[in-house]
Amino acid sequence: QVQLVESGGGLVQAGGSLRLSCAASGSIFSINYMGWYRQAPGKQRELVAVITSGGTSNYGQHVKGRFTISRDNAKNLVYLQMNSLKPEDTAVYYCASARRPYGRWYESISDYDGWGQGTQVTVSS
Repeated sequence: QVQLVESGGGLVQAGGSLRLSCAASGSIFSINYMGWYRQAPGKQRELVAVITSGGTSNYGQHVKGRFTISRDNAKNLVYLQMNSLKPEDTAVYYCASARRPYGRWYESISDYDGWGQGTQVTVSS
């Protein structure tokens, strides 16, 4: 079983930046997809970004050009650099992990079997 712990959330003004971190531990062997999701009050959890163990990444349409996902495989860390933040980015951000065959992007929540507890990001206008 994998354990994921997010950190780095907080309160920031619109236009500002934050960097989230996700530390993975436990049965992390062969985890090849790591993702960030977010959930705002009253809304469904949605994909923010995904990265493979090889470093290839994919983003949700609403964050393209503003957010960057990266990973440090040696340290078992995944990062989400968030720039030009908007009030609509306010949500709880979750780190997720999956072991899936390569060849396509996995975007459904059900594709991921490891989840962190979430970290709150609040963007004020």
